[in-house]
Amino acid sequence: MNVLVWLSAILFILMIVIGGKKGVRSFLSLFLNFGVLFITIFLMTNPKNSPVILTLIACTVISWISLFFINEMSSKTMTAFISTMITIVVLLLFIVFVTEKSMIRGFGEESTEEISIFSLYIGVNFAQIGASVIIMSTIGAILDVAISIATSMHEILHHNPAISRKKLFTSGLSIGKDILGTDTNTLFYAFFGGYLSLLIWFKDLSYSIGEILNSKVFATEIIMIFCAGIGIALIIPITSSVNAYYLTKKREKTENASQ
Repeated sequence: MNVLVWLSAILFILMIVIGGKKGVRSFLSLFLNFGVLFITIFLMTNPKNSPVILTLIACTVISWISLFFINEMSSKTMTAFISTMITIVVLLLFIVFVTEKSMIRGFGEESTEEISIFSLYIGVNFAQIGASVIIMSTIGAILDVAISIATSMHEILHHNPAISRKKLFTSGLSIGKDILGTDTNTLFYAFFGGYLSLLIWFKDLSYSIGEILNSKVFATEIIMIFCAGIGIALIIPITSSVNAYYLTKKREKTENASQ
């Protein structure tokens, strides 16, 4: 407990020193988002509640906290929020389809011993739970890309007010291409670091390459990485198009009002 307190204090101090008031809001948002996730998980235990609908609501609240609470209301955060919600809806439908077809629902055989003392008749749709887990793991990366592209495109228009909508959209895509490679690598190394012990366990159990690839635990994580990568790839053209349309429309209204 003391270690958690000290680490929290160090993080809080660093965020204040570096981020100022925004750093304080960022620190508070961690607890707010944790509360949202905790409430969502609690509601998912009720068989009457749809995990997919709860996930969509939770992602909306998390996006609002991460964008508007931290960065306050602005045209940048608004376009990033709209782009994020469009991407999440499309990605959620895709992930539900993938989890149904890939049969990755439920527990893997590696967990048999640990869960053998528990009842598995809990009345929860594990296919939808799997989709919820995947979309929850991608929301952070999607938000990061959305606000990065939105901020960059606003700066481009500020320094080049006469830029056309097509060139502004192309600039957004160019920015997204650089982010795409780094973020997908981040997701891969996050998986590798988080499941290093599992990979070592596979080695000790003398799993073949085929057994590892067909393991439900391993397949679930790989599918999660691919879906997260697809989400990052989708958010780039969506954010670029939303911002290009919004910024050029806003410029046209300003020009017409000044005439």
